[in-house]
Amino acid sequence: MTRRRSDKTPTSPAVAAGPRPEVRAPSWRPITRAAFRFSVVYLGLFVLVTQISGSMTPNLIFYYRGLGRLWPARDITLWIASHVLGVTPGPEELREGGEPVVFWVQAFWVLAAAVVVTAIWSAIDRRREHYATLHNWFRLFVRFALAASMFEYGMTKVIPTQFPAPSLTTLVTPTGQLTLSALLWTAIGSSPPYEIFTGCIELLGGILLLTPRTTLLGALICLAATTQVFVLNMTYDIGVKLVSLHLMFLALFLLAPDLNRLADVFIWNRPASASVEPPLMRTRRGNRIAMFAQIAFGLYVLGMFAHINLRFWEVGGGGRPKSPLYGVWDVERLSVDGEVRPPDLNEYDRRWRRVIFDAPDTIVFQRTDDSFARYGVSVDQDRRGLALTRGGSRTWKASFLYERPSSDRLILEGDMDGHRIQLQLRQQDVDTFRLLNSTFRWVRPHDP
Repeated sequence: MTRRRSDKTPTSPAVAAGPRPEVRAPSWRPITRAAFRFSVVYLGLFVLVTQISGSMTPNLIFYYRGLGRLWPARDITLWIASHVLGVTPGPEELREGGEPVVFWVQAFWVLAAAVVVTAIWSAIDRRREHYATLHNWFRLFVRFALAASMFEYGMTKVIPTQFPAPSLTTLVTPTGQLTLSALLWTAIGSSPPYEIFTGCIELLGGILLLTPRTTLLGALICLAATTQVFVLNMTYDIGVKLVSLHLMFLALFLLAPDLNRLADVFIWNRPASASVEPPLMRTRRGNRIAMFAQIAFGLYVLGMFAHINLRFWEVGGGGRPKSPLYGVWDVERLSVDGEVRPPDLNEYDRRWRRVIFDAPDTIVFQRTDDSFARYGVSVDQDRRGLALTRGGSRTWKASFLYERPSSDRLILEGDMDGHRIQLQLRQQDVDTFRLLNSTFRWVRPHDP
């Protein structure tokens, strides 16, 4: 039966044209409100003072790796280190890599400040039922803090600059002489396909964080990737333990609203309700603009890190220039002040067994105990001369003239530390290093 027009429920024109009724957010439990307040203060501060905020602002104009390296956060860290914890880190530690004590002091006062601010905030704002709007905006901040870090680290692997191929010096270093971190760098740098694969995983997680609809999947991928990175940092003693741990925390913060749904699917084997991502803006047009801005910002950060790493690849990665005398050269004959004798009988600084030319501005002497003496060098191919420098010294100098009778022979003669030195060298065939000849094989016999 066809329903007559009079059977339809009348709709008021005022209701049809008016604003949509606002849905009231449910009340949060007290422990949820307290945890959220702490997360906003602690994670927000940690992101701002560390390199994570630096990852959000890649550019070609200025260098920025977090507010913790700048006033007043820098001075707060140094004051607490000296007057509260009794340690005296140098200001230069904030400019260096790794995680020296100054970064742990910084993490300490950020945690202490977060606890105090959370307590005060909870006392002042104890009657509030929820923080739905603040959660929306802070969630956006966390999404892009995590995504930017994934873009930075992922792009350094997709364009292999974080783990470059082993240098010639590394190839002649006994495995037992490598540090844990150097061993990891060598292992991953020796397998570019694996390095690129891990970088693609990190980039995928970051890209999925750019839109609210795919944030859950992106956060899961980022949590898996950052957990692996954190475990490597802990077990191979890499100096970004704090940062990788907090990247895991950022991923967990994004996953927190969906933990019950994930448990329903993966643990209790029952249907999960749909996830609802509240809109940032009140109007549909505002949300479209916000979505465009999020994607545009994410693509800018991704593109900037691609550009930065491509430039670095040319100077510090696989595209870097090589020395005109590139190679590993074994010492066949060493003369000091006209006296020829085995290297072991010389003073320590002249117990050379190899001379290594890799980068165009560096020369390395390997001693008989496999330690290295590194010098800066300028190669003058027209005059066939080498000018050596040492560290930051402005007075120390050494110079050699070289001859190359054949492609695999090299003769150096010159003055160094008041001694007249002559070296007769023979080039090793780099292709003989097994690390460079180990390739993928479907059918792989047992190694002898």
